[in-house]
Amino acid sequence: MPLVKGGKIQTDEYVHVADDAELPEAGAVLVSATRFLADPERVLRRREKVGVIWPNNRDVEDLVPYVERLALVALVFPSFRDGRAYSQARLLRERYFFRGELRATGQVLRDQFVFMLRAGFDAFEVKKQADAEAYAQTVKRYSVFYQPTGDGRVAAPFRRLQLRHSESAGL
Repeated sequence: MPLVKGGKIQTDEYVHVADDAELPEAGAVLVSATRFLADPERVLRRREKVGVIWPNNRDVEDLVPYVERLALVALVFPSFRDGRAYSQARLLRERYFFRGELRATGQVLRDQFVFMLRAGFDAFEVKKQADAEAYAQTVKRYSVFYQPTGDGRVAAPFRRLQLRHSESAGL
């Protein structure tokens, strides 16, 4: 599956490890929430990057004790109609200050890509190469937004206030 990260199509450095498979000695790994929560300290003892696939029907608060030690959280969109992963992304970025990679997986559609970016996602697993190329272009298309959200950009109304303040202060 193609991966779009940082506006570019990239090779996924993470190896998806099945619940019944041994964790490899080296390399970044991506494990299920079930496996991770069974023994988080064992998984996090690895010297390499660790990521977890988090289903949208699990509470992200279960991840809070570990967010500083996780390199990646992959949030699942089981259907394009199910937007719970948007809320999970916002919570992880804004309330729990997760600064690692936030990846959208599952039914990741072109139409929703900008909204996913705004919710705080910075990487996307897509089904088709053509979608990956379209996503890579979308990152460059929009630079100003009106709504404040989880991606860290300053919204247009706040930019205007900052500009007026700096002009009135003579900066």
